[in-house]
Amino acid sequence: MNLQHRIDLFVELGNYLKKNEPGWQQIKEKASQKNNWFSIDFIDIAVKNIIEEFLQKDKLEKWAAHYYIDNPAEIKNVGIVMAGNIPLVGFHDFLSVFISGHRQTIKLSSKDDVLLDAIINYLYRIDEDVRSYISIADNLRGCDAYIATGSNQTSKYFEQYFSKYPNIIRKNKTSVAILSGNESNDELEKLSDDIHLFFGLGCRNVTKIYVPSGYDFVPLLASFKKYTYFRDHHKYANNYDYQLSLMLLNNQYYMTNESTLLAEQNAIFSAISVLHYGYYEDAEKLSAELHRNEDIQCIAGQHGIPFGQAQTPGLFNYADGVDTMAFLLTLG
Repeated sequence: MNLQHRIDLFVELGNYLKKNEPGWQQIKEKASQKNNWFSIDFIDIAVKNIIEEFLQKDKLEKWAAHYYIDNPAEIKNVGIVMAGNIPLVGFHDFLSVFISGHRQTIKLSSKDDVLLDAIINYLYRIDEDVRSYISIADNLRGCDAYIATGSNQTSKYFEQYFSKYPNIIRKNKTSVAILSGNESNDELEKLSDDIHLFFGLGCRNVTKIYVPSGYDFVPLLASFKKYTYFRDHHKYANNYDYQLSLMLLNNQYYMTNESTLLAEQNAIFSAISVLHYGYYEDAEKLSAELHRNEDIQCIAGQHGIPFGQAQTPGLFNYADGVDTMAFLLTLG
């Protein structure tokens, strides 16, 4: 299967997903019922981003041309351990291996084993040859290389199991934002999306903001209004109530709009329903420190990407800054 055919297959996949036919709607319903964190709205947002950023013919061809991709001299089998924190979070790895021309054996996350499985079966239907390039398995023994994403805990096991093979091991990451205090209401609403999309469960979700001394939090809290419906989501509401009770028990100062809690904390990782904040004096110094922090996936706002773009990575935006395609092209 040549490169152009591989690209054309994924362009056709994008057209199929864009049509949102009844069969795909049923798949989304099934995924949402199995994992309550996968709301239909958030699945649609994830799929829309994939269609627009990953499955456009011109973008795919430009991406492939950047690496001078052809057919590999020797086709390898790449084992992929998928994460499942947000819908189709591992799609970029899936796409990268296929476009590179290598085979892949995928271990799906139990949290997200409906959507990608359906996508793979769609590809099987439009071209039977895809079966020789993509398979799903519970066991990944015997692969030539591995890409594995998990928590800091599971990454230790990945490093142990896969150390003898070429690998990319990904750990917990999160994202932060630097505010100037002069943001418009539109910018704050876009930041609210960066914080709240996918219930804040993604590594590109902002979990801590940095603000100047004397910052007025009222407009920021007002921008969160769009997501107050989270209180009607039982899992989210349980997390909110639990975190609120901890703050009350510890006599900790907090702010809230009744669906998101703001707390001053040093940690960049925050619990579901909680946004941490901290103060800064020198934005450039802070930015330099944050860019050196290996736990940070991306920085929004000052010295980073524009607000509202944290959840729309492109083909060249590799997780952890590790160039997956370059890695794959070293295999054969």
